[in-house]
Amino acid sequence: MQASKTENRRKAEPFYWLSVAKPKTSSEIVNEARDALQTVKTQRLFTPTDEQRKLFGSQSSQCPQNRRPVLLSLDTSSSDLSESRPNSAVRLSPLTHKPVVIISEKKDEASSVFHPTPPADAAEVRKVSSACKGLFRTPSLKDLFSAKVVPLDQNGVKLDFEEPPMMMNSLDRSNNNCLAEQKLYTSFNDESRQLICNEHTSRSGSEDSMEGTPGNFSLQLQGESDQMEEPGKKSSQLRTSGQKRRVTGLKDETRINEWEEEDFFWHTRILPILRDLEKREDNIEHLCLACTKLHQVLGDGNMLGKRFKRRNILLKTLYKLVDLDSDPLSLKLAKIILAMKVDGKNLLSVCKLAFKICRNEKNYFIIQNDTLLDYLLQVLWNEDLQTNHEALVYCMAAIKVMSEKEVLRFKMVSKGAIEMFLELMKQINNIKEHDTYFSKLGHLLVQLAATLRILANCAQARRQLSPGAAIPELCVALEQRSSDKDVCIWIVSVLSKLSTYSDFCAALADCSRCYIVFLALLNKYQKQQDLVIRIIFILGNLTARNDQSREQFFKEKESVNTLTSLFQTYYELDLNEMTRHHDSKGKNQQKYPSEAEDILIKLIRVLANLSIHPRVGAALAAAHPVVGLLVTVLEYKSVDACEELVINAATTINNLSYYQVDNSAVQDKKLHIAEMLLKLLMSDNMDAVVEAVRVFGNLSQHHEIRDFIVQRKIYKFVIALLDSKNREVCFPACGVLLNLTVDENKRAFLMEEGGIGKLVDCLQDFGPADWQLSCLICKTLWNYSENMASSSCFGGNTTALLTLLTALLDEEVELEGSLDRDIKDCQRVYWEREFKPVAEKLLDRIQSHHSSS
Repeated sequence: MQASKTENRRKAEPFYWLSVAKPKTSSEIVNEARDALQTVKTQRLFTPTDEQRKLFGSQSSQCPQNRRPVLLSLDTSSSDLSESRPNSAVRLSPLTHKPVVIISEKKDEASSVFHPTPPADAAEVRKVSSACKGLFRTPSLKDLFSAKVVPLDQNGVKLDFEEPPMMMNSLDRSNNNCLAEQKLYTSFNDESRQLICNEHTSRSGSEDSMEGTPGNFSLQLQGESDQMEEPGKKSSQLRTSGQKRRVTGLKDETRINEWEEEDFFWHTRILPILRDLEKREDNIEHLCLACTKLHQVLGDGNMLGKRFKRRNILLKTLYKLVDLDSDPLSLKLAKIILAMKVDGKNLLSVCKLAFKICRNEKNYFIIQNDTLLDYLLQVLWNEDLQTNHEALVYCMAAIKVMSEKEVLRFKMVSKGAIEMFLELMKQINNIKEHDTYFSKLGHLLVQLAATLRILANCAQARRQLSPGAAIPELCVALEQRSSDKDVCIWIVSVLSKLSTYSDFCAALADCSRCYIVFLALLNKYQKQQDLVIRIIFILGNLTARNDQSREQFFKEKESVNTLTSLFQTYYELDLNEMTRHHDSKGKNQQKYPSEAEDILIKLIRVLANLSIHPRVGAALAAAHPVVGLLVTVLEYKSVDACEELVINAATTINNLSYYQVDNSAVQDKKLHIAEMLLKLLMSDNMDAVVEAVRVFGNLSQHHEIRDFIVQRKIYKFVIALLDSKNREVCFPACGVLLNLTVDENKRAFLMEEGGIGKLVDCLQDFGPADWQLSCLICKTLWNYSENMASSSCFGGNTTALLTLLTALLDEEVELEGSLDRDIKDCQRVYWEREFKPVAEKLLDRIQSHHSSS
């Protein structure tokens, strides 16, 4: 019955059972092993006999070494703040000139979110011989990150490998040393012991025909020991202790077999390659081929990792080859050394070596087609963050350099490196400021953030960079490392790029402390231009989103004062730069925009976006320092010198002029502002002209400004703009003319310059396509004809105007052109509420005077 169970078990197992002849005793096995070792001492290479070859015959087809899947990441080289230039603002009408949002020029990209899963421990099943089945084990992967950092050597990488203490060559050891060394190896499961003991017995063949010996007992230990124990002969306690002694004997026998097989593999497969490496140091190409072969052989023998007994001899040989200073050879060596799972100073040195190889542009093609990236990501995934923090700095630096190349970037993303990088940042964030390693990890965080900045430029990487996971960790790191300027610059650089995409910008706005952190950094590093410009750019994107973001920022303590202080600082800096350049000999060679001007452009954009919120806009309109600085920009800057800065300043003034509040700084300075706007009207820049007319549209609600427009004959210029056939130009121009017609003594100028005919032409050109503009034109004509005695006040345009108004008031004709239902409904609302009431009154007035005449 027992034998039947054993047969069934053997049939189900995935290996072949060697036939058991007559098993030897444990003592005979040990004696044979010692004799074999003594024989090996006298031989340079071990040459097995035909009978001995049978032991290794099944090893001919071994699989490559098991490798854990690796997470990889992407690259994105990006120009620093090319994305930060705001677009032209969306404009609103005069009279009701509402504030304008200055948006970012970068269109938001919707990005789907993918959550990669970290690689699981999955070892491939080896097709090895039954003799090797239980002997070789792949070391388990360590837990993910937990370490700290050291700065990179910018001038060069010093490779200082530390030779591990050499183990005595097994060929020169005594028998006792050999047996003692066996205890360093882990034990195997019972099935492995049973298999190996069976093999050993089959090799001994007919030499041992004894039955009932301890050796025979040990072979039958799995499931058959009860048959050999006479009931009642010994107590259960004595039986247990006897079994333990026999299991220990089996372990020793297993270790001897393991040593024999490793020793044979070393002498027949590895040692010849090492000798070849030592002989051919003058031939780099040959050495590279030999290293490739060595790597493959080590994988075949499952000797990669830390359990290989002669690992130190192998590493010593490899370290000597590093001194040849050949990058292709160093690449091969680095992969083998990393595969051997080195640690400590040796890990640091090999990571430095990898960084040295990667930062050389000439090595791009050999790296692109190689697997070095996989090994570096394994280091990043497996090594302890605190124990190997310095090595991880160079490892991350090498990955960062790789991420700059598109092919390697895609490899990183395809292997899920994005999640690995975020997990690494999370581990770093968990180490608090009082910890010993806190400051050292700053160097690693710089390399990590620099890599994420590159990846943020790649759409494929952003799809894996979950906004809900990435943004909070970046904000935590930024707040914790606020005293580390380099870390802050790189993290803010990542956020500045991500904030140009709607989903990431929304996630950033949801971080309640982000505004506090940004304001603290602006106050701390006020003159650190590369940091300030990125933070201001982020704030511009946040405040362009919605009123909630605008109000949240405005409510933070000293928010407006911080912006005002920055404005003053960089205005003075820019003014000093202009003076220095003009005083220098020769032509002014200053580059536009300068760094100071670029910061002012983005800062004014923030103010313009904040002013959209009714309460915030009203408060800013009464803030004399803010308005004063905006007017100063119009004073000392020409639109030709720095177009965007001047136009942004005019836009912000237009937004603030919308609010009719007590103590309005805009109203107090309205005449001075009007003088500055004249410079824009006289320029050849149409965007500047339109922006100036918009401001006049709001300011002309005050009679002082209407008088100024007439006195300086600005109305002629405004009437001429009606010929542009451009809605963006005609709309603010009509607003200014509408306000002028409020004063009866200024209405005649409209006919004098042919304004009536141009207004009628605009009504005909835009008509039902823009009911707001059509309504504005009708209001202007209504004001103009208020006290007319006859329809002749419209001159030769009366008939055309009557026909046009009649047609535009025919709802069946004019509204059937819109195919989209939503657009049609919206147009109907504008037509019914705004255009129709004014147009009907104007038509009645003209018809009544026309019939009477």
